[in-house]
Amino acid sequence: MRTLGGEEDTPQFVSEFNNYCANSGKLSNTSFRVSLHSYETPNQNYVRILSEWGNSLINQLIQDSGIEDFSTAITRYLTEEKRPQLFITLAKDLEEICIPLAEHWQAVYRDLMSQPQEIESMKTQELQQLNQQLKQVGEEFQTHLSQEVNQVIVNGDNAFEADFNQLQARMVTRLDELLQTFSVRDAYSRATQTHPNNSTAPLIAVLVEALYYLANELEKVLEESATLIIENYFQQLQEKLRHQDYYRRLYRLLGDDSGIENQLETVKNTLIIAMKNAAHTECDRYVRESPRFYDEGTFSIYQFRQTLQQTSQSYDAESMVKAEPSIRQLLKLDFEPKVDQTIRSNFRQIINNSLKKNLLPMANQQAEAILKQYEKARSNLEQTLEQEAEARLAKNQQLQSETVEKVNQYNEAVQGINCCLQQLELYEHQLNEINLPQ
Repeated sequence: MRTLGGEEDTPQFVSEFNNYCANSGKLSNTSFRVSLHSYETPNQNYVRILSEWGNSLINQLIQDSGIEDFSTAITRYLTEEKRPQLFITLAKDLEEICIPLAEHWQAVYRDLMSQPQEIESMKTQELQQLNQQLKQVGEEFQTHLSQEVNQVIVNGDNAFEADFNQLQARMVTRLDELLQTFSVRDAYSRATQTHPNNSTAPLIAVLVEALYYLANELEKVLEESATLIIENYFQQLQEKLRHQDYYRRLYRLLGDDSGIENQLETVKNTLIIAMKNAAHTECDRYVRESPRFYDEGTFSIYQFRQTLQQTSQSYDAESMVKAEPSIRQLLKLDFEPKVDQTIRSNFRQIINNSLKKNLLPMANQQAEAILKQYEKARSNLEQTLEQEAEARLAKNQQLQSETVEKVNQYNEAVQGINCCLQQLELYEHQLNEINLPQ
């Protein structure tokens, strides 16, 4: 081997080998008569010595190095000292896992074995629990409906909140539209038509016509929005019910929902009528001026006097029409607080109370009705229980087999570890196998 400069390179192992042969003194008491020639390079000496003495010299080098003694010592340490220690540690670690694992599989197997093992006994057990199941379904229905209503009351129903926010926005928007498009000329015309003997009308008559007009138009919006809220709420409520576990169990027991959806439809229609009446009552009150509208020192009374001064310039319709901006401002001052009170407080409370007073009693009545349908449930179940019992029995047997198989795998693993512990005479560290009850 040569360097880039053309000089011969001597590897480390060659130098060490030559040093072992010539200078270590380890070959002096052996039959090897190895010599290094000064006229040869280290590499040449290395090649020549190996060719002369071959593997026997290599074996002697290995023996002198102590590698075999080290290997023997390591093997003895690992097999005679360390291996038992490792198995003891392994057994202790596994014991912490094996005990709860054994208890778990024994409990699982006992539970499976405690289940009825015959179809008739399974059917009997199911029928014995029928009353309790009907009662539980009814109670869960009551609880669920109560929770749904309470979510509305505490503003926790996001869909309901979105619908109610829409009602608020529609009322505000519609009031702005009505104020912008309100015609004093039309109001004046309606006032004079009401009194055919007169050719003029007072400002108060125009305001009266305006109050009726705005109140009735706002009632339409409030009625439509409230109806939409109720329809959406009940549609969403029915969807939620259909995804409830108790609802599926009710269908299994009775073959139907015991009239729940029909009852919800009835309550919905009742509430829609109630909302229409509430909207009429709420907006009918808009016809009356606000209690403090004409109080001294208020802007509204100042605006009223300014408007009255404008309309008193003449007795024809034009003086009233010219005061239209002022009249609109008067109406705005009167109606904005009313609408705000409706959408911020009054009407939400009406909806909340209506839902609570109609849905919760219905839920109680329905729970009682469900409990009274034992005979129907029994008749319905008897037609399906045998098939269900066969499926449950097959499932139970499958789970038993799977449990036994897992326990057998566990025991085989434990036996393998215990065999090693026995060979090392570590009997006190053996792991317990799982014994399943018969």
